[in-house]
Amino acid sequence: MIDEIVKLAVEEDLGLGDITSDNIFKPSDKSKAVFKAKEDMVVCGAAVAAQVFEYVDNKIKFTPLKKEGDFVKKGTIIATIEGPTLSLLKGERPALNFMQRLSGIATAARELSQIAAKYGVMLVDTRKSLPGMRKFDKYAVRTGGARNHRMSLSDSVLIKDNHIKAAGSITKAINMIRANIGHTLKIEVEVKNLAEIKEALKARADIIMFDNMTPAQIREGKKFVAGRAIIEVSGGVNKNNLEEYCKTGVDVISMGALTHSVPAKDISMLIVK
Repeated sequence: MIDEIVKLAVEEDLGLGDITSDNIFKPSDKSKAVFKAKEDMVVCGAAVAAQVFEYVDNKIKFTPLKKEGDFVKKGTIIATIEGPTLSLLKGERPALNFMQRLSGIATAARELSQIAAKYGVMLVDTRKSLPGMRKFDKYAVRTGGARNHRMSLSDSVLIKDNHIKAAGSITKAINMIRANIGHTLKIEVEVKNLAEIKEALKARADIIMFDNMTPAQIREGKKFVAGRAIIEVSGGVNKNNLEEYCKTGVDVISMGALTHSVPAKDISMLIVK
């Protein structure tokens, strides 16, 4: 089954046709090409690239040479593609766009999750993904070794600042949620200071998200929580300060940077025959 976002990507790029390739090659022309890594990376997204070529022309044979999650060095051939030359060229850019983005996310997730793992901290993503690409972005996060936070608003309870303001307080928001959800769901609430941590604990939150707090503030808050709730840290965490936040001993760190601004990896499609 071809994903709708794959169809949109191909149709966006193809428009009314490939005016260059259509006026050079005949439908009977055949070629072989390779996908080549132009920098070190974690490979991710081959199945999506294969969907692109299948949608363009089901006579194309796309063969991954590396498994999802494999770390490869610059210059590695990661896949071969064979079929009508016109079809290879029409699928080239959308297929590369998917693999380059997903490999970039997977590579970042691998590097950052390895840092967090040294301190026993779980590294997770957020919903800050490219519109329409969330399931692919989150798949890339898992491929790189990090974990997923909620996929959508329907997955779990997370009471954030705007919920609190509209409800009137942390306590009111938690009480209203508890009165309307089943017993199997945990309640997570976002807090910004020690007073809010105390209120969240008193209202029996299961998970407390320390939002945009400094490592010093986190340590103080952690002492007060004393194991009575899971502690998640979010906001302001990046590659340069991740280790400092991990050293605070929290349970989970969520990073929007895993998906919202990771540079794509450089992959080329090269005709070889």
